[in-house]
Amino acid sequence: MSLRADLFCRVVDNYGDIGVCWRLARRLAQGPGWRMRLWVDDLRAFARIQPSIDPTAARQRHTGVEIIHWQENAPSPLPVPGDVVIEAFACDPPAEFVDAMRAQAAGPSHDASASPVWINLEYLSAEDWVARFHTLSSQRPDGLVKYFFFPGFTAATGGLLREPGLTAERDALQASREAQNDFLRGLGLDQAALAAHRQGVRVLSLFCYPRAPTDALAHTLRRRSDSTLILVPEGVAPGLDEQAGGALRIARVPFVAQPDFDRLLWCADLNFVRGEDSFVRAAWAARPLVWHIYPQDGSAHLEKLEAWLAHYPAPDTARTLARAWNCAPRNPDATAPGSPQAHRLGQALEAALAEPAWSAWQAAAHAWDAQQATGPDLADKLAIFCAEKLKTR
Repeated sequence: MSLRADLFCRVVDNYGDIGVCWRLARRLAQGPGWRMRLWVDDLRAFARIQPSIDPTAARQRHTGVEIIHWQENAPSPLPVPGDVVIEAFACDPPAEFVDAMRAQAAGPSHDASASPVWINLEYLSAEDWVARFHTLSSQRPDGLVKYFFFPGFTAATGGLLREPGLTAERDALQASREAQNDFLRGLGLDQAALAAHRQGVRVLSLFCYPRAPTDALAHTLRRRSDSTLILVPEGVAPGLDEQAGGALRIARVPFVAQPDFDRLLWCADLNFVRGEDSFVRAAWAARPLVWHIYPQDGSAHLEKLEAWLAHYPAPDTARTLARAWNCAPRNPDATAPGSPQAHRLGQALEAALAEPAWSAWQAAAHAWDAQQATGPDLADKLAIFCAEKLKTR
């Protein structure tokens, strides 16, 4: 069904929210063929991951998606709501838009089913309760109905975003060290970093939140007998460059459009990623990954970490490293080289990189990618669900 859809996105976590929404909008436009309208409140953040976006435009089109700058005052005239309305992460569409949805239901037939299929796209989690709440509905006092759609790692959830043909494109790049080197050259890596990559040194990508124990990570890698090249986006882990030396080389890379971010992950042997969008893309890289989950008060994020680790078929050494990476105290000095926290992280990293644990982790990453890639992805499941709801009206 060629449906019209509105997708609303408030940028809270800099790039994670818009990262998920932009991939979903393009996937629904190019896959199921929906006519997508994406509402975004922060176009400047959007432009960081899609440089061709005009951060000053009230309306624009890109890759078959209409993009509206979501501002305090609703555009006039207000667009008629589509067949499907998706609010990402409970961001709540503007009141005027909800009024228009309500007006559709209060038309001549006074039938609430005439309103759009309203979806609340939730955050990704591997916790057991997600499957129980996936696709449940909530009846509002005004008669409108909202459905909760949960991405997840099992068939009982909404799945993960994945584009057709992704595996073939990834495998082709990973099979060619020269193609990877050409790509990295295009990102501005200097000749020394490119030479290190050609020589087959370990490549690690690093995208993390500010509290990550990056100095302890660098300290451990700098003292190893084998060499590591860390690729770090600009603005992430400021001051890390000063930790280079010994067996460690650090190269800064620019923020890039999403397809190039995928390729960056494909070029790495180990990816440290944060948030939701980058985490899923690292999973599709079929390489070992360490997920930095958004820190929450009371360490609630650690429950989310443990739920994912229960699904991730990596060796215990990888799980220990993930826990050490996510348990950084609020006090930065507590993770400085020489501290107990830094010592635990260093030990965990050494154990994860040692054989046979490292080879087992690599094999597990390939197996997890293959297993998660079976069946329909998030966009297909969402399209199927909405089509079924519309057919029953």
